Amino acid sequence: MIRTVIFDMDGVLVDTEPLHHEAFFRHYAELGIQVSDEEYATFLGLSTRNVYQRLKQEFGLDGDIDELMKRKRELFAVAFDESEELDLLPGARELILDLRQAGVPLQLASSAGKDTINRVFRRFGLYPLFDNLVSGEDFPRSKPDPAIFLRAAELAGVPPQECLVIEDSHNGVTAAKAAGMYCIGYRSEHSEGQDLHHADQVVSHLGQLSAAAILAL
Repeated sequence: MIRTVIFDMDGVLVDTEPLHHEAFFRHYAELGIQVSDEEYATFLGLSTRNVYQRLKQEFGLDGDIDELMKRKRELFAVAFDESEELDLLPGARELILDLRQAGVPLQLASSAGKDTINRVFRRFGLYPLFDNLVSGEDFPRSKPDPAIFLRAAELAGVPPQECLVIEDSHNGVTAAKAAGMYCIGYRSEHSEGQDLHHADQVVSHLGQLSAAAILAL
């Protein structure tokens, strides 16, 4: 029996990935480092802190991790505020409202920082629709570590086996399954190349999901 649904944010509710990509690569240029697209793809699902921890170790970057993160977030904020095309992904709001109407509590468990989460939730008026927001910046390790999902379940007061997670990344699906949760992999056009085979089911559009179908699991 599913008693709560836990959403990832980037790539599931909204596609901020191009804005993150722009911010990261502007920062890489400022730092004078070259990161391949292949390596960047492995960062999907990681917190910003974990990304810079890896980059600091790989490139011997000077400067404090917090300062590196601050500069990247400044660049992201500019890209976010200037974007006129950013919107919720197709079917996202409809699914959220369907679940709420059915009385299903909703949680967010995103590797994004709190500032990014708040920007998205303010812009699209999502605060009243979610019970708890959990940010990856509060954990020492990112997905695929299951800690963020276990915390969301704890806040919801629901055992992991009665939680359903919607994720679009390999790291996210791995984390959800490690937490002992049912996981739906969302294979959207914005997260191509992610290995979702270990999800319990995979959809290509959020319109394929409904409260009735989820509660029937």
